[in-house]
Amino acid sequence: MDLLNTLVDKGLRRELPTREEALAVLATSDDELLDVVAAAGKVRRQWFGRRVKLNYLVNLKSGLCPEDCSYCSQRLGSKAGILKYTWLKPDEASRAAAAGVAGGAKRVCLVASGRGPTDRDVDRVSKTIEAIKEENEGIEVCACLGLLSDGQADRLRSAGADAYNHNLNTSEETYGAITTTHTYADRVETVQQAQAAGLSACSGLIAGMGESDKDLVDVVFALRDLDPDSVPVNFLIPFEGTPLAKEWNLTPQRCLRILAMVRFVCPDVEVRLAGGREVHLRSMQPLALHLVNSIFLGDYLTSEGQAGQTDLDMIADAGFEVEGAGTTTLPRHRADALGGGCGTQDATAGAGCGSHDDAGAAGCGSHGGGGGCGPCGGHGEQEQPLVDGVADAGESVPASRTDAAGAARTDLVAVRRRGAGTDLAPNA
Repeated sequence: MDLLNTLVDKGLRRELPTREEALAVLATSDDELLDVVAAAGKVRRQWFGRRVKLNYLVNLKSGLCPEDCSYCSQRLGSKAGILKYTWLKPDEASRAAAAGVAGGAKRVCLVASGRGPTDRDVDRVSKTIEAIKEENEGIEVCACLGLLSDGQADRLRSAGADAYNHNLNTSEETYGAITTTHTYADRVETVQQAQAAGLSACSGLIAGMGESDKDLVDVVFALRDLDPDSVPVNFLIPFEGTPLAKEWNLTPQRCLRILAMVRFVCPDVEVRLAGGREVHLRSMQPLALHLVNSIFLGDYLTSEGQAGQTDLDMIADAGFEVEGAGTTTLPRHRADALGGGCGTQDATAGAGCGSHDDAGAAGCGSHGGGGGCGPCGGHGEQEQPLVDGVADAGESVPASRTDAAGAARTDLVAVRRRGAGTDLAPNA
């Protein structure tokens, strides 16, 4: 296929494809899907080999956000039955982070719901960063706290933060239909503030909110222009109790095409598979590892993820390896541009190595919370449907979905009831 040959050649040279080429990837047929994955996989292996970076989310403060992001279970007016709690103490957050580090995570993403931090909040998070780094030598820390005010990024950097996550989520043209309490421009400004402070920028998107192919291409090209070091890709979990509860627009094939398009547009950037992967990719998750080089381990902000050991088994079974603490995530040219960045740069790094990622919803990679955090490039946000409007604090609340055969799916997602903010062991 001439299109794929062209995109591979451009990706290996770090050359930006045209918008028409990016749209064409999204328009490929299911019969062409494996060819698309194989082509994007060549680009992924050129810059990141077969390494998979593991990231771990700690939700420092859950729920009760004043922002109205339609995708988010923590939003103003959300009826989702999620955990709600105020700030974790530094030692509590450090213990939560340690579970992810023990599972192989080399980056911890600290996320808090809300429009943005007060100066007192920055002090609190700074102490948490220091506590985590004291207990976990060499660990990277990404903060995802919403919109930043002047000087706050510098203070986080001084406290030891390596990265900051703030997702664009969707295109500028459609942003106002998703959120009204802040603007797309606010998000762009926060990413730029993080970069100006010397933090590794993590910024990504949420797919499946009813956007068009053009919207997806627009937001990915906008991210390319911002040049974050990591791009978390979240897939909407349409929880009952949020405005987007009926938006079930994704198939596993569609998700793979979106990830391939992101890889072609951002060939040498850490692309993280974030929130919603278990829900929408399901048994096709291993194929996504040929496109992304980073995932979240275990649970997300407000929803449960795949068991941590299952993630590790999936990586090994697919022929990939967990990225070690002594390896630099990013290719040498990007790590050098960041001034060493986060993590240890591998002396043999040629086309690419290294470590440094995120946030999203997404930087975290996630998608979630007010102001725009999220799984850090993870995926907290969307929450599960309630049973008769009530969520039992001791039970997972399943989301329902109708599959192609018309049968309801009640096994796809559950509200997080363990880990940070609870007395139960995390799923790491």
